[in-house]
Amino acid sequence: MFVFKNKYFFIIESIRDIDLKNIKNSNKFSIIYRSKNIAENIEKLMQFRKICKTRNIDFYVSNNLKLTKTLKADGIYISAYNKNLKITHLRNLNFRIIGSAHNIKELNIKKLQGCSSIIFSRLFETSYKYKKGFLGVVKFNLLKLSRKENLVPLGGIKLSNLNKLSTVKCDSIALSSEIIKKPIIFSRRCF
Repeated sequence: MFVFKNKYFFIIESIRDIDLKNIKNSNKFSIIYRSKNIAENIEKLMQFRKICKTRNIDFYVSNNLKLTKTLKADGIYISAYNKNLKITHLRNLNFRIIGSAHNIKELNIKKLQGCSSIIFSRLFETSYKYKKGFLGVVKFNLLKLSRKENLVPLGGIKLSNLNKLSTVKCDSIALSSEIIKKPIIFSRRCF
């Protein structure tokens, strides 16, 4: 079974994590570049950004305004730990702002920061050692119905539970580790 959504967010830590050739209908995709350390060559990042632009793939940089401006990215991704409310001025610079949250308090902060989409984590159970708890489909759907924000589920999405995404009341999904583990198999199922 295929999973069809209007928008897919891929969270990558390196440009080697994803092959843009696997993406066919590119206007549905956004890439969030979330590098813990800037070890990648800026010129390679600029080339990657240009390829994204020519293929009509939105490109976001995580928590780094300087790199966002240098790469002329489509927007900035504000992590759940960034609670700075002064970033609302970025909307005046024609940057789209997306964020992430793990609970209602963080969700309210992202709303105040002016995020157009909020990636809400953990939809399914994950195997992370220090991250416990998850919403599940029913609780996520109830949360989505009670909020006006564009919530995007993230967390624990694997090939084994991919079919459950058809019951999630959202028009987007976000993926990170599953892309790195099985990019070819996953791209056949979703795209």
